[in-house]
Formats: sequence, C-alpha cells, structure tokens
Amino acid sequence: MGRTGSALLPLHGGRVPDWLASRMARLGAVMIEALVLEEGPHGVLRRLAHPFWFQALGCVMGMDWHSSGITTSVLGALKRGLAGRERDLGITVCGGRGRHSRGTPAELMQFGDRTGVDGAALARTSRLVAKVDSALVQDGFELYLHGFVVANDGAWTVVQQGMNTDRRQARRYHWLSEGVRSFVEEPHAAIEGRPGGAILNLTDRRARACREASLELSREPERVLRELPRLQLPAHHEVRRSDVFIRRLHGTLAAAREAGPRDFPELLLQPGVGARTVEAIAAVAEVLHGAPCRFTDPARFSLAHGGKDGHPFPVPLEVYDRTISVLKQAVGAARLGESEKLGAIRRLDEQAQRLENAASGPDLEEYLHEERARSRGYGGRDVSGPAQPSRNGQLPLFAQDPRRVGMR
Repeated sequence: MGRTGSALLPLHGGRVPDWLASRMARLGAVMIEALVLEEGPHGVLRRLAHPFWFQALGCVMGMDWHSSGITTSVLGALKRGLAGRERDLGITVCGGRGRHSRGTPAELMQFGDRTGVDGAALARTSRLVAKVDSALVQDGFELYLHGFVVANDGAWTVVQQGMNTDRRQARRYHWLSEGVRSFVEEPHAAIEGRPGGAILNLTDRRARACREASLELSREPERVLRELPRLQLPAHHEVRRSDVFIRRLHGTLAAAREAGPRDFPELLLQPGVGARTVEAIAAVAEVLHGAPCRFTDPARFSLAHGGKDGHPFPVPLEVYDRTISVLKQAVGAARLGESEKLGAIRRLDEQAQRLENAASGPDLEEYLHEERARSRGYGGRDVSGPAQPSRNGQLPLFAQDPRRVGMR
C-alpha cells in the first residue's frame, strides 16, 4: 500500500454511550474474526492501514460518519472486543488515547513475552513512528492517539491521530509494516486530513539531502515545505446526496431483496430477521469483502446502523443486535468447517456489485425519510434517548442542530 488519500475530520467532543460502545465492541470483534477466517491476520492489518476502509468500518458500527471520534471509538471497540482472544485470533490491539498511548511500549513488551516476538524492537518501532509523525512531519497537528495493532508474527499496523484545536480539525496517520522500507523516507501507508498551510515533511524522499544535512549539525537548513494530497470529509453533520454514491446504495438494497431469501434460508427463519436486517448485513459484507475503491463514500455505510447523534437516523438497536447475531452464527459455523453461511454473506457483496449498474431505487432523501419514520419500530436510539415519532420526515430538533447534544 502507498498513500491512499486524506480526509478532513472535524473535531467533535462528547463520548460514546454505553449502549452503543458495548455493541461496537461485539460487532467489531465478530467482523475481525470473519476477516481473519477469510484473509488471515495480515489481511486485517492491511485493511486497518487503509484510511477510508477504517472510516467505513466506523460508520457501519454506528459512529458519527465524518467525525474525528471514529478513530478513538473504533480502536477502543476493537481493543475491548478482542480482549482475551488475541492468541486465538492472532491479532492484538495496543495503545489508545492519552495515557493509553503512552503505555503502548509496555504493552508491546508484554506481547513479546507472550509470543516470543522481539517486544523491545516493537516498542522501539512504536516510539519511532510517533516521533516521525510528530517531529519529521510538522503539519500543525499534535498527536494525542496512538494505536498499534500487531499480529502474532510481529507484523503490524499503526493508526495515530493528531489535532489542531485552532482549526478544530484532526489528522489521522496510517502505517503498515510490510510497506515500510525506511522509517524516515516516505514510510506512511497513508496520511489523511486537511493541511493547515505550509507543512514541513522531512519524510519526503526529496528531503533526503535535508535529513543528511541535519545529521551534520544542521549547518545550513534546507527548505522542504511540502503540502500533502487533499481530500475532505465535510463539516456538515447530516448525510447529504453528495456524500453517497446512490447507485451503490441501490445495489445493496437490490441484493438484500433478491439474494437474501435465496442465500439465507436458515438465518431468515430467526425471529425478527427480515429485509431490514439483510440490508444491514449487505453493508457489513461490503466492508468485509469490498475492494479499496468502494470506500470513497464512507457515509454510505452509516445507512446500515445509523449514528449515535441521529445522523443519518437513530441507531436501530434491534437491527444492530440481529446483525451481530447473524455474523456470530456464520463465523461460528465457519470455525467448525461449515463455511456456507459465511459464503452467503460474501455473495451478498458480489450480488450488490453486479446489480448496482442496473438497479433502481429511492433517492437518498426518500430513503432517509422512510428510515426515520420506522426508527421507533426498530428500537431506534440516539444520545438523547429513544427515537421519537417523526413529523413529516423531519429529524428531531436535537439532530438538526448538533450543538444541542455537544460536539464530537
């Protein structure tokens, strides 16, 4: 992997409510388990190193689709969800935010003692990666989060994030061990965020002369101001038509209608598993199996399980829980050698891709109107409490104005 782009992540305050945090840990754990079965631990590391896949994962888990809080919440959910299963799955999540980030080297030393991998070398790598992104890339963002995900053989991915409080923006940095040839020359799998003016990037290969000069006591500083590639995640809280590739949404809906009854005969017999649950599972299937190019509109994946602040609609808890149940059954059967259920989930993604060029369906506003109208019946919930009956398809006041619930 090389650089995969950048995204503007607005800084939002607040916290993830317990009713969502516990579900994120369960859903994240079963999705990682499914990926390990399909692609192995190294496949999980490669996906976590892709910034837009990481964003899509946070969206399908019910986090605010565009905010900086996705980084902290996803890493925290995976760390909690995989706790006690690291040896079995071959994946360990270390670090986190604040004091947890500072404890990463100690966690890696313990990991080394448990697995026989050189924990001291991993701890050194953790410190070096943090130093590169805080000292060699001076872009106005101060690091506050460092997540180190490591496989049992020592391969790793690092996801860390910095903030610029003046601009109320965050920048996330991704690293992948298999692509690192040098820690000081273009080592990143990706850097995402919006540049805040001039950037001093001493990891640029064109800055080699500058690094060498620095080693010679920096007698004559070189000018190596480089601006990183730009993309943006918007500051608006609601999901708009411009944020979603509508034909992909139509493909997902069509796959749920056409493939669901054929591919999920046993699962559909579970009480409460119907078309809406299959729609959510189809979105999860794409996160599990989709190609990198399909994650350029991460907002689309928030349509699976909504968002905690009510955007694009309240989290449908009944659908969320059934999604977890269906995935657990499929993964459990696959571990016993019965891969048909997990294969059916994969086929949902394949079917959606085949159908999206021909499928038709509602426009985004119509789709969201229907979801909000049905939210209460699905056990919809957001940070303010249970979903209330909508009026003419309008969001409740708290969701129309994010200042009513605090910023995340």
